Amino acid sequence: MSIEILTFGCRLNAYESQAIRRLVGEAGLDETIIVNTCAVTAEAERQARQAIRKAARERPQARVVVTGCAAQIDPQAFAAMPEVSQVLGNVEKMRAESWRDLAALPSASTQDFGVSSAEKLRVSDIMAARETANHLIDGFEGRARAFVQVQNGCDHRCTFCIIPYGRGNSRSVPMGEVVAQIRRIVENGTAEVVLTGVDLTSYGKDLPGSPKLGTLVKAVLRHVPELARLRLSSIDQVEADADLLDALANNERLMPHLHLSLQAGDDMILKRMKRRHSRADAIGFCEDVRRLRPDVVFGADIIAGFPTETEDMFSRSLDIVEECGLTHLHVFPFSARSGTPAARMPLVPRAVVKERAARLRHKGEGAYRAHLSSEARQGLAGATRFVLMESATLGRTGQFTPVLCPSPRRVGDIIQIRVTGEDGRRLIAA
Repeated sequence: MSIEILTFGCRLNAYESQAIRRLVGEAGLDETIIVNTCAVTAEAERQARQAIRKAARERPQARVVVTGCAAQIDPQAFAAMPEVSQVLGNVEKMRAESWRDLAALPSASTQDFGVSSAEKLRVSDIMAARETANHLIDGFEGRARAFVQVQNGCDHRCTFCIIPYGRGNSRSVPMGEVVAQIRRIVENGTAEVVLTGVDLTSYGKDLPGSPKLGTLVKAVLRHVPELARLRLSSIDQVEADADLLDALANNERLMPHLHLSLQAGDDMILKRMKRRHSRADAIGFCEDVRRLRPDVVFGADIIAGFPTETEDMFSRSLDIVEECGLTHLHVFPFSARSGTPAARMPLVPRAVVKERAARLRHKGEGAYRAHLSSEARQGLAGATRFVLMESATLGRTGQFTPVLCPSPRRVGDIIQIRVTGEDGRRLIAA
């Protein structure tokens, strides 16, 4: 393979990697490995460095280009790696001229490896970024769904989070451009689109008239009637607007699966995180949405072992799994990020952090198994589900629950099935 893209982290990175693939192809670049990094945890950075070294060993003739949030935040560290040919910032990676300029350089096998770290850098001040470029893509190779970037950056400063320094301030793609892109994707055969961003529910604050995410969602559903499924990536529930909830309640094409940025279940920890919701807010939101859309399921991000967290505080994070009715849990052991206020707070012992994360995962696994059992019982009672096929035999329901189908189907098709059982990890269709 001449061009290889290694993507770490969020759905926004997945979208941007697809856009990069198109830009690289248009530039005529060859023999290049592009590593699109994540900075959400120290472990994510470690994995990126490991991948860079492995890729360079396996393809010594290829140049290695590093980009993404980790590269934006600490470009000098990646430029100092002998395996790396160039470091591109998050703005630069989305510019066609960056890849054209790189294509004009000698290949990795002939370039001067005595080049200084400073010469490898092409990274601008992310806080100066004012626009989110809309890079049209036709769809995702080999995927049943496409991610569409509608927002980038974040204006909030949660004490544990380094991402605003990798993505800059919040900025949005105009609604007309989003609708046009989704129409292109649907015309090319994609049945499901996921709206994604760094802080998705802040969408529109920087646009004329300050439209909200719900306004955008309704516009997409109205102007692209051929779109079978619209899905949202992670949302900050405190910013969910009335139009968004109305669309969820009244349009079945908006999938009944919301992934919430909860982070903790204890009010004092939420305050120290500088989150903008309370425990009661989170529970009330889930109750309200469930009344509007009874079949909705919730996922959530929760951090275990945040600085100063006591056992009593952690127990409230355990309890909120049940109180919010969470089904899909993403558990993050606290990882101190240099440059964040949380890194200067009194840390919980590492062994305790890991033990709490394990307990939280166990709680989440139990909730997920209960969801599978409930779905299986409904299937045996005659209920059917519509499933988007991701591979020949594996699909997902609107609630994002995986389903194993007994006979091969075409990837990208939406089929109607009846669930007859589950195996602890997925549903089993008849």
